[in-house]
Amino acid sequence: MTTTAPAAKKTTSTPLELFDIARLLDDEEREIAATVRSFVDKTLRPEVENWFESATLPRELAREFGSLGLLGMHLQGYGCAGTNAVSYGLACMELEAGDSGFRSFVSVQGSLSMFSIHRYGSDEQKNEWLPRLATGEAVGCFGLTEPDFGSNPAGMRTRARRDGSDWVLTGTKMWITNGNLADVATVWAQTDDGIRGFLVPTDTPGFTANAIHRKLSLRASVTSELVLDEVRLPASAQLPEAIGLGAPLSCLNEARFGIVFGSLGAARDCLETAIAYTQSRDVFDKPLASYQLTQEKLANMTVELGKGMLLALHLGRIKDSDGVRPEQISLGKLNNVREALAIARECRTLLGGSGITLEYSPLRHANNLESVLTYEGTSEMHMLSIGKALTGHAAFRS
Repeated sequence: MTTTAPAAKKTTSTPLELFDIARLLDDEEREIAATVRSFVDKTLRPEVENWFESATLPRELAREFGSLGLLGMHLQGYGCAGTNAVSYGLACMELEAGDSGFRSFVSVQGSLSMFSIHRYGSDEQKNEWLPRLATGEAVGCFGLTEPDFGSNPAGMRTRARRDGSDWVLTGTKMWITNGNLADVATVWAQTDDGIRGFLVPTDTPGFTANAIHRKLSLRASVTSELVLDEVRLPASAQLPEAIGLGAPLSCLNEARFGIVFGSLGAARDCLETAIAYTQSRDVFDKPLASYQLTQEKLANMTVELGKGMLLALHLGRIKDSDGVRPEQISLGKLNNVREALAIARECRTLLGGSGITLEYSPLRHANNLESVLTYEGTSEMHMLSIGKALTGHAAFRS
């Protein structure tokens, strides 16, 4: 008697399932990631194409982000959720799977604006601003970059001078996320005693935010120029613990950590979109997914996505234990943004002509990642940061 063996059941896996990433997370981390993903899928994805095309991001989203506990979620007290670094990173990943603009808003609010106050502010400043920023009632921005000083912030021209007990600020900041939405700006300026930070309410006379238009990238995000024309502030506006350039750079490290995870969200979304498309698209009478060249592309991209995810989780665990070094953050941002951009571009090729429309996400993600590659430290600067750690020589200084 002969028997026929049952046919093998056809199974498919998502890219990160092949790495069994969920096994590396605890229950709370998985729940946070799932909650943010659900919010992105139900609330943000249905509108992101319109926001990207119209170059808008509704200010009302701040309160929705706040109600989820996303704003300053890795900070302690003042209404902040107080999660670990890995949970914050996973939230960034899920947000950027929707669009880099969403992660940028949350990152600037929590890791730049709120972190600068939480780490360097007075008790009065913390009590005044942090609870409102945590709920999204107030929006913050972070003014460091200037038109002529990005990678070299030490050369900034914005100046703060004493006038009696007051400070008077004059200068221009550029490429400031949330600038036209903000109620308070953390502004960095040169003083007679070096670089210092100031909290500037955006309704202060002499402060102007000008929206930057005609962007090809990060269109679902508000980007601004900040102009300070003899802005007079009381002595209490100065961040008392922020002394020297190390203060704003420490804030940037907080935000860069979110990018290490966030960029992978964009890459994952591109890859999942490409896999679904190639399975449904027939070419020469069979699915595009069945061709060897297609599977080679998908396999290579999955490997790079998974490696980036393992690196991100490793850096997160270090950050949660004994602290992560700036050059380690540079490793993560350099690798993960670079690979995410390559994945987005490759996924676009698998979509053919359909890939140039907003109906599919890869080219939108690729456009956004061009900005992510540049802001909060260009790839060149991160390579030089790694090079300095390896050799002891600062190649970016003469």
